[in-house]
Amino acid sequence: MAKHDVDLSNLFHALADPTRRAILTRLAEGPAPVSELASPTGLRLPTVMRHLSVLEEAGLIATAKDGRVRTCAIVPEALMPMRTWLDEQRAIWESRLDRLDDYVKTVMEARRK
Repeated sequence: MAKHDVDLSNLFHALADPTRRAILTRLAEGPAPVSELASPTGLRLPTVMRHLSVLEEAGLIATAKDGRVRTCAIVPEALMPMRTWLDEQRAIWESRLDRLDDYVKTVMEARRK
C-alpha cells in the first residue's frame, strides 16, 4: 500500500483548482491584499476567502491583517514535499522505462538471430 501523506494530499488538493493556481501565480510577483486577488477572478469575496483558506491550510500562503486589510504572501518552500515526491516518482518511472527499453532491445536482438 502506498504511503499516505496528509500534507502532500493537501498540497495537491490546493493546486487542483485553477482559481487557486491563478492566485498563487499572482502572489509569485509579491504580496497582495485580498481585494486585489479577488478582482480578476470575478468571484464574490467569501468565495475568494474560501480559496485563500484552502491555500493557507496547505501552507502555500501566509496572511497578515493590518487594520481592515488582509495581505497574502506565497510560501514557496511549502512546495518542496510535492517536488520531492514528484522527483521520486520520476526516478521510479525512468528506471522502469529503462528496464523495459533493455528488455525490448534484448527481444529484438534475439529475433534477428
